[in-house]
Amino acid sequence: MIHPIEYRYGSPEMKQIFEEEQKLQYYLDVEAALAEAHAQLGHIPEKEAQKIRNAATIQKVSLERVKEIEVRTKHDMMAVAEALSEASQSGYVHMGATSNDIVDCSNALQLRAATQLVLKNVRELGEILAHLAETHKTLVCVGRTHGQHSVPTTYGMKFALYLDEMRRNDQRITSASNHIYGKMSGAVGTMASFTDGLKIQDTVGRILGIPMVPISNQIVQRDTYAELLCSLAILASTLDKIATEIRNLQRTEISEVSEGFSKGQVGSSTMPHKKNPVTCEKISGLARVIYSNVFPALQNNVLWHERDLTNSSCERVILPETFVLIDEMLIGMVNVLENLVFHRENIKRNLYLQRQSLAESVMIALTERGMPRQKAHAVLRELSTEKDFVEAVKRDSQIRDILSEREIDDLLTPETYIGESVAIVDRVLGEG
Repeated sequence: MIHPIEYRYGSPEMKQIFEEEQKLQYYLDVEAALAEAHAQLGHIPEKEAQKIRNAATIQKVSLERVKEIEVRTKHDMMAVAEALSEASQSGYVHMGATSNDIVDCSNALQLRAATQLVLKNVRELGEILAHLAETHKTLVCVGRTHGQHSVPTTYGMKFALYLDEMRRNDQRITSASNHIYGKMSGAVGTMASFTDGLKIQDTVGRILGIPMVPISNQIVQRDTYAELLCSLAILASTLDKIATEIRNLQRTEISEVSEGFSKGQVGSSTMPHKKNPVTCEKISGLARVIYSNVFPALQNNVLWHERDLTNSSCERVILPETFVLIDEMLIGMVNVLENLVFHRENIKRNLYLQRQSLAESVMIALTERGMPRQKAHAVLRELSTEKDFVEAVKRDSQIRDILSEREIDDLLTPETYIGESVAIVDRVLGEG
């Protein structure tokens, strides 16, 4: 084994979809469906289709035999067709088809199965985010923009924001998966090699349960694959975003939340005290690989004339790699969020670390009482440089002419300055 997706990343369910033997079974399923379509339309005897159907299993057409034939033919799909012909003793295998009729229908079966597994995990993650948003919608924390303290927000807002984005990921991936088609249209898409070509294609699609593309050349156009990989890359960016936020919030100096740390887990081989956000770091690292796979997916849509082979070798790498890695990222994020540890004392400490973050609150109150907005901004900007901001505000005569000490205390209490955050979170939760 060489690639980490073979032994380190991804669930058994996702990896099984891309295993060599499963890929061969998809090919055989398509060949059987083609024979069945010919039989239904009266092109070949039903008994011949039955012979092909019965033989179209990896138990009867072994991967080892296909590879033996491929050594001689140097053509993987011809090796499949020859091996199936041997096993079925039928002369009607692959009738009228070009290699990519089989490949693209097989890809549709494979990619749709993989996408459904991704969507299952996306929806599970959405449920976890919804629970976190509901549970922590009143947990006030300091907001940060440009890495600096800003006005307060809530942890409910953080999780509801991710939930809303995760729903868009669901929509994008679902839409992209609906554009993954099969084809049964021959060498350049004209169906000249088939009798009743349109009926053949429609019948094969119905048997396999996949939509068939309305027009193709030798292949289904790869804008559809690029769309799917782009949608997965956007999902990866959402997971990367959540992971990066947790990594930052787990910094020693901030320490508001952290990944769960199991008994016996080791953070460092030399520093016994370390508890590192290793799963989130893995998620961010794997996202970089998925981002990089978008570029070749886009290039795969640009082929010579009715088709060349430059997309084929590339797809053998980027399709399984992207799906297995996004699967690993989703599994990791589910685990992180289900076991996320909240350090409430540090959340409150950071919230009250510098009350200058409430300067906006005072500025707006002064403006509402008649002080020009720009003047109020300038006054608070100057006072924000004071070491004891709260006392500086209380001592300022311009402010005290307008606001009482009690009003100032209320304005400089972070928990009172969260606006419509609870209602916003409730609205997002209600849209699920």
